[in-house]
Amino acid sequence: MRVGYVQFAPEFGEKAENLAKIEKLLAGKKADLWVLPELCTTGYQFTSKTELEELAEPVPEGESLKRMQKLAQESGAYFVLGLAERAGSVFYNSAVLIGPEGLVAHYRKVHLFFREKLWFAPGDRPFPVGQVRGVPVGIMICYDHMFPEAARILALKGALVLTHPANLVIPGLGQLTMRVRALENRVFAVTANRVGREAREEPALTFTGLSQIVSPTGELLASSPESAEEARVAEIEPTKAQDKMLTPLNDLVQDRRPEFYQDLVEGVK
Repeated sequence: MRVGYVQFAPEFGEKAENLAKIEKLLAGKKADLWVLPELCTTGYQFTSKTELEELAEPVPEGESLKRMQKLAQESGAYFVLGLAERAGSVFYNSAVLIGPEGLVAHYRKVHLFFREKLWFAPGDRPFPVGQVRGVPVGIMICYDHMFPEAARILALKGALVLTHPANLVIPGLGQLTMRVRALENRVFAVTANRVGREAREEPALTFTGLSQIVSPTGELLASSPESAEEARVAEIEPTKAQDKMLTPLNDLVQDRRPEFYQDLVEGVK
C-alpha cells in the first residue's frame, strides 16, 4: 500500500485556490491513500462566527468534497482531509475519508484546541475506522494526539493506519507524540501538518510543518522540513501492524487489563 501526505499553506477563505494547490502538488504522484491537513480547504484562524457561516460546508454535499471526490474518481486514490463542517446551525472541525465511491468515514473533532472552542462545537461522533482497499484506516485530528485514548480506541477497532490531519503550532510536540502513538499501538501513522503563518488576530500562529509517516516501531518512513510545500509518499505493508508482540510473551493488546482502567471514565475516587 502506498500512503502519502500533502503539506502546504492554505490561504484563509480561498477554498477554490486551496483545492487547486492540492491538485497541483499531487500532479504526477501516485498513492492509495493521501492525508491532507486540518481545515485545509478554508485555512485555520477564524475570527468570527460570520466567517465560519460563510465558509463551512455540509458533509458530504459541500462543493469542496464534490471536487475531492472527482479527484478521487480520476486518480483512484482515497483522501483524508480536514474541513469546516456545517450541520444545520452547528459547526464542527471535521475530517472525512473520501474515495472513488464517495464518503467512507466522517469524524468531528472531539478535543478542540485553543480558540477553536469559540467557533466549533465538540465532536459528537466516535472515532471512526473506514476501509481503504481492505485496509482499516482510522481518523483523528491534530490536538487528539495529546490523548492516547484516541489512538488506542482506533487501534482496538482494528485500524492498521492512523491518519492525522493537523495544524500543529507547538514545535515538535505532535510529531513526537504521534511516533509514540504508533509505537504503543503498533500501527502506521500519517500526520499531514500545514506550514506558513496566519496573523488574522493575536496571537499570530506559525505552523510547524514536519509532516511524517511513521512505522509501527516508531521509525520515520517519510518526513518533510518545517516550511516546504510538498507531497511525500511511503510504501508500507499494513499487515505488519497486525503484529502486536513486544516480546514472545507480551502482546500489547492481550496484556491490557481493562478492569483496572475504569477510573479513566468514572473519575478517580
